[in-house]
Order: sequence, then structure tokens, then C-alpha cells
Amino acid sequence: LIELVLIKYFFVLPIRVRGTMPIEVQPEHGYVLAMYVASMFVHNAYMPIQVGQARKKYGVKYPAMYATEADTKDEKARNTFNCVQRAHQNCLENLPTFLSLLGAAGIKYPVVAASAGAVYLFGKVLYFRGYSTGVPSKRMQGWPAYFGLLTLAGCTCSLAYSLIMGK
Repeated sequence: LIELVLIKYFFVLPIRVRGTMPIEVQPEHGYVLAMYVASMFVHNAYMPIQVGQARKKYGVKYPAMYATEADTKDEKARNTFNCVQRAHQNCLENLPTFLSLLGAAGIKYPVVAASAGAVYLFGKVLYFRGYSTGVPSKRMQGWPAYFGLLTLAGCTCSLAYSLIMGK
């Protein structure tokens, strides 16, 4: 057993580590990495470009996050821009959870995790496109994202169980 010392909030807590679980990187893990790259293109290229185009179209200047009456008197235009911006913001808010689950699930189940990641990203694109119409209820078109996310959560739970049980 290896004894480590964790210092947190001025308390010293001994932690015992029973052993290690070797992780052998397989060629299939490349699919998981590909989903990380795909996620970058979806969240940090496709969506921001759409928000930038909406800014230009509706006259919303930086650094304003949302359109106000000062930006445009057209309520429909304000609503549409705000939907585009909110769709991107929501996707960014959920990104850490997705990436964490993708990485954890990908340790034991790389092909399933990558497939679930692809479904999640496809769902997020549908969500973004639906919400960006200016009709908030159309964001529900992105329901496949939840299927992908729940699959990743299930795989991560299975990995956690395996680790806890020493399997």
C-alpha cells in the first residue's frame, strides 16, 4: 500500500491506495479522441460562426450577450438573436459534463463512448439549429443528445463499479 497525504483546508488526511489499474491504449481509443476534436469544431467553430452571423444580421454589437431594444426595435429579430445566443451558451454550459463523461467512458468502452459522443454532437447540432429559428420549442429537436449523454453516463457508472469492486 502506498500512503499519500492530502492537504485540504489545513487538515491532513491519510489516503491509502490499494493498487493500480493499468490502462492499455488501444487503437479504438482514437475514436474517443476524434470525438474531442469533433466537439471542438461543433462548439468552437460552427456555433460561434452562427452567432457571429446573427450578430451581424440583427445589429448586436460586442460585448452585449443578448439583444435589447437599443440594438433593434424589431422584437422578432431580438428574440431570434437571443435564441441563437442562448442555444450556443447552453451547449457551452453542458460541454464540461459531456467531455468528462466521454473521457471516463472511453477508458473502458472506447467504441461505445465514441458512438455515444457522435450521437450527442448530432443532437446538439439539431438542438442549436432548432433553437436558432427563434422558436424556443424547436430546441426539442435535439433530443438525441440526451440519449448520447445517458449512454456515456451509464458507461461511466459501469467503469466506476468495476474500479470500486476491483474488477
